[in-house]
Amino acid sequence: MNVHNISLPTGLKIGAEWRYQGRADIPVYNPADESLLTHIAAANADDAKDAIDAASKGFAEWRKTSPRERAEILRRAYHLMQERKETIAQIITLEEGKTLNEARGEVNYASEFFRWFADQAVQMHDALSSAPNGDKAIMVTHHPVGIAYLVTPWNFPAAMATRKIAPALAAGCSVILKPATETPLTALYVATLLEEAGVPGDAVSVLSSKSAREISEVMFADERVRKVSFTGSTEVGRVLLHNAAERVVNSSMELGGNAPLLVLDDADFDTAVEQTLMAKIRNAGESCIAANRIFVARSLYTTFSEALAEKMAALKMGDGRDEDVDIGPLVNRDTQQKVASLVDDAVSRGANLLTGGVMPDGNGYFYPPTVLNDIPAGAEILETEIFGPVAVIIPFDDEDAVIEEANNTIFGLAAYVMSSDTVHAVSVAKRLEAGVVGINKGVISDPAAPFGGMKQSGLGREGGYVGIGEFTETQYIGLDWPGSPA
Repeated sequence: MNVHNISLPTGLKIGAEWRYQGRADIPVYNPADESLLTHIAAANADDAKDAIDAASKGFAEWRKTSPRERAEILRRAYHLMQERKETIAQIITLEEGKTLNEARGEVNYASEFFRWFADQAVQMHDALSSAPNGDKAIMVTHHPVGIAYLVTPWNFPAAMATRKIAPALAAGCSVILKPATETPLTALYVATLLEEAGVPGDAVSVLSSKSAREISEVMFADERVRKVSFTGSTEVGRVLLHNAAERVVNSSMELGGNAPLLVLDDADFDTAVEQTLMAKIRNAGESCIAANRIFVARSLYTTFSEALAEKMAALKMGDGRDEDVDIGPLVNRDTQQKVASLVDDAVSRGANLLTGGVMPDGNGYFYPPTVLNDIPAGAEILETEIFGPVAVIIPFDDEDAVIEEANNTIFGLAAYVMSSDTVHAVSVAKRLEAGVVGINKGVISDPAAPFGGMKQSGLGREGGYVGIGEFTETQYIGLDWPGSPA
């Protein structure tokens, strides 16, 4: 089907078969103007079972390929994404809403997972060593875990898919991807590139569905599915972990956040303002690592609030397809109304509104860049992941106390520290209960770095040297060895 002159599959990819092309089950909208982009097919339980059958055959074939062969195919996938960058960016902008510039950045980030894990595929070595008591040799080997069920969110439809697909394929697993219904087109397009790169058809399936629960029940009931990797809310993650417990399914979870950002009194002011803006406004604030609570030293509080508000107010909001736009719409009406409700609640309780705060009229799920300070205790916005372009600024007087307050949450995904003293900043970072910490950096995700959360923000890590390990089983073999004592 052609969407804005881009040829896209809209069916289900069940192994090597593209099924139900043209069937209109799920509408996909452009959040900038609420127009209908297209419809896609929805999978049912029988489709999910067929996908597992295909993945089982795909796993049997793919796991036998050499690490070098898998690496070369993944590297081709990287190059194909780079060659089609503009097309993929347009798809992302159309269905998710982020600006074209940000969408291009996402394609760079997403494709890099294929290149990174192409390298990791050939660097995962077995090991042989002698036991300390000399009675045997210790052999350690690594095996692909099996069929991996991957569930991704809508906010980074390319990167969240490749961050899971790349290590799984590098390890020798087959995958079944369930993308978010708001943004399925990017995932379906990436699947066509994987076919073109040489991944066997049965090794990758893509299932969109109206009922995530129906698909998940099939996945968790089948012994052949040995891995689940989920990115999304903590609430849904808890449900999936409960289901996984029935068969003790290997699970990776990247869940919700409530990221603190600390501007210490020794911060470089201009750097702190600029990097805080980046940590807050990326993808219109629709990021699980967006700065959610901005704690500013009392000596900088007023001037920092004013400076950040000035920068936020200067951002141009509009359709992300326009090259001069800085911030696009939110993904849907529910997200827009949630953000508006959080701001309205804070203001009604006495919060100071420095800029924004008024939802515009007209089509599109827009919410203006907004800055609040003097937030009263009890405001819901202090306890909730905002997922919108709203900066919440809170003063602090004591460093120990603010670290305790920053950690006073069930979440522990990301945090940020602004300080011109690196030793000081690192000492603070080590005290923050977060799996990912940026120091004087508002954009910190990198395929070469391990990404994941502490506490109820997740289990396991994606990316980095450890990312491929999430899709392998480690086996120890004790064996007699020449020279061992009789």
